[in-house]
Amino acid sequence: MMAVSSASANKTRRSPLIWGLWVVAAVVGGMGLFQRFFHGDQGVDFSSYVPWGLWVVAYIYFSGLSAGAFLIAAAAYTLKIKALQPIARMCLLVAMVCLIMGIMAVGLDLGHMERTLLVFIRPQFHSMMAWMVWLYTVYFILLVFMLSRASKEARGGASADHEQKALGKLGLIGIFLALGFAGGAGALFATVSAREFWHTSLYPIFFMVGALTSGAALVTAFTAWAWPVRNAAWQETVTMLGRIVRALVVIELVLGAAEYLIPAWYGVGPAYDLTKHVLFGPHWYVFWVFSLLLGVVVPLVLLSGKRSPGGIGLAAALVAVMFFAVRLNLVIPGLITPQIQGLGEAYTDPVGGKLSFLYMPTWFEWQVMVGIIAVGVALWYLGTRLLPWVLPSSSSQSSEVRS
Repeated sequence: MMAVSSASANKTRRSPLIWGLWVVAAVVGGMGLFQRFFHGDQGVDFSSYVPWGLWVVAYIYFSGLSAGAFLIAAAAYTLKIKALQPIARMCLLVAMVCLIMGIMAVGLDLGHMERTLLVFIRPQFHSMMAWMVWLYTVYFILLVFMLSRASKEARGGASADHEQKALGKLGLIGIFLALGFAGGAGALFATVSAREFWHTSLYPIFFMVGALTSGAALVTAFTAWAWPVRNAAWQETVTMLGRIVRALVVIELVLGAAEYLIPAWYGVGPAYDLTKHVLFGPHWYVFWVFSLLLGVVVPLVLLSGKRSPGGIGLAAALVAVMFFAVRLNLVIPGLITPQIQGLGEAYTDPVGGKLSFLYMPTWFEWQVMVGIIAVGVALWYLGTRLLPWVLPSSSSQSSEVRS
C-alpha cells in the first residue's frame, strides 16, 4: 500500500503544476485562435510560393498519432493480444482526441473553412483530398461507435462477450480505415507531380509507418506515466509496448536512410538538392538534433536492455514528440525550391518584390499550435471524466506491487 500512497502523493503534487501549464497554454493559444478567427491568417509566413506551413504539418502529425493509437486498440480487440487489452479503451479516446486536433489544425489552415462542405455537396471522385475527407468522416463515426460499444463492455454483465466480439469486427474494419487515411495523406502529397521532393510512391508507406510509430509511442508514454494501476500486468504491458516502439523506430530509421541516401548516392538532380538542404541547410538541426538524435538515437539507447517503465515512458515520449520534426522535413522542403530554375528572380511585382521561397513559422503560427494542444488536453480531461471507464480506478491497485 506504500506504493499506492506514494503514487497518489506524487500525483497530488504534480496536479497544480500541470494545471498551471495548461492555463498558460490556454491563454497563449487562445490569443492565437482569437486572431485566426477574427483577423484571418495575416500573421503567418506563407508567401506567394509557400502556401502550406506549420498547421499542415500539425494536421498530418496529429492524424498520424490518431491512426497509430487506434491500430494498437484494434490489435487488442481483433488479435486478442492480452497484454494490450487493458489499454484498448484508452487508445480509442487518444485516437478520437488526436483526430479532432488534426482536423482542427487543417481546418484553421484553410482560407475558407466553410468550403469543406463542398466535398460532400459537390464531390469530385478523382480528388485525393476528397477521398481523405470521406475517410476521416467514416473513421470518426467508427470511433464513436467503438467508444459506445466499449462503454457497454466496461459495464460487464451478460452482454460483455457480445460487445467484445462486436469491437473485434469494428476494429478489423478500422484497421483498413486507419491505414487508408494514414497512407492516403502520403498519397495526397505523392500525387503532386510538380513537387519533386514529394513525388514518390514510397510516401504512403512513410506516412503509414510513421503514424504507427508515433501513435504507439504516445500510447506507451501515457501507459508508462499516467496509468493509475501499477501492477505486474501494467509492467508487462509497458514492456511489450516498449518492444513495439523499438521495432518501429528501427523500421522508420531504415526507411529514412533509404529516403536520404538514394538521392545522395550520385549527388545530382533536384531530389539531391532538397536532401542536401534538409541535412545541411539553414535548418539542419531539425534533422540532426530533433529527428535523429532525440527522436531515434536516445530512445533506442533508453529502450535497449532491461529498462524500467519510467525509462520506457521517457523514450516513447521522445519518439512521439520529436516525430513532429520528421513531419516538418516531409512537408516544408517540398515547398521551398522553385520548379523552374531562376523563377524567383524572373518575376517582380509592382512594389519591387520577388517570388519568395522562404518559410519560417511565426509566433502567431506557434500560438495557434499551442491553442490546438490546449484544446486537445481539455478534450482528454473531459473524456476521462465523461467516460471514466477508459482508465481503471486507482482503487483497484493490486497488492502485488511493493516498494
